Amino acid sequence: MQIQINTGESVNGREALYSHAENVVKDVLGRFADHVTRIEIHMSDVNGQKAGDKDKRVLMEARIAGRQPLAVTELAGSLHQAIDGAAQKLRRTLDTTFGKMADKRRVPAPPLPADPALPGDDPV
Repeated sequence: MQIQINTGESVNGREALYSHAENVVKDVLGRFADHVTRIEIHMSDVNGQKAGDKDKRVLMEARIAGRQPLAVTELAGSLHQAIDGAAQKLRRTLDTTFGKMADKRRVPAPPLPADPALPGDDPV
């Protein structure tokens, strides 16, 4: 699973953020590594230099071979919090997606035969 990180111009401390993002993705999403080809992370500060509550935005996108990308967005007070929240959202989204894919591949069980009538049973 490849991890690609993009940041806006107003994002500071890129090296520490990159390291944190990679560690979180590996810890939270690592079990999907065989099925997800790439995780793209886009980090930005929606207010730029202005202060604000929940103004840090992280968009995480998972690329699954042969399917449309899955994306989630998290807004938080810091980019570290937004990375953590986005990873958890993406984990839930991937769990749901792969669960549905597995359900579609399952062959329904054949219908059970009717119980034979036992001697002495009166049909109703």
